[in-house]
Amino acid sequence: MGGGAEAGEGGEVVAAELRSADSRGGCPHMNLAMKNMRGKAAPKTVDGYLASIPEPAQSTLRHIRAVIRSVVPAETTEVISYGIPMFKFRGMLVGYAAFKNHCSLFPTGSGVLDRFEKELKGYRTSKGTIQFPPDKPLPDTLVKKIVKARVKENKEWD
Repeated sequence: MGGGAEAGEGGEVVAAELRSADSRGGCPHMNLAMKNMRGKAAPKTVDGYLASIPEPAQSTLRHIRAVIRSVVPAETTEVISYGIPMFKFRGMLVGYAAFKNHCSLFPTGSGVLDRFEKELKGYRTSKGTIQFPPDKPLPDTLVKKIVKARVKENKEWD
């Protein structure tokens, strides 16, 4: 792994990778997604990832995916990165994932969460992640605003 990361037993990412992701503006929570995949075959496709998620999170994430797809540029691709679905346009845009007790949206840009602080009131947030209940997606309008902001950032950084 890059960034001086070390893999522990079973391939989980240890503190060096968490520090490395944090210093790059990454999200340590995404590394937890990788750790949670330990012992499971990592999905190779977004459809495979979604098919492996139990309800109600599966329906929620399928909805989030559709909302994101509705606003990204046509040349945007979907990939599995860090063991989770990510949208890629001139770099990573946003990702999403299901966990035991919540789902998360990962807007990968710097400062995106700060810009939407008022609208995110009531959701648990930390650097690089927005958590929401598995049975209640984030509001479509909020997801669209976040994704559009990330597209704009990536266009400016390119």
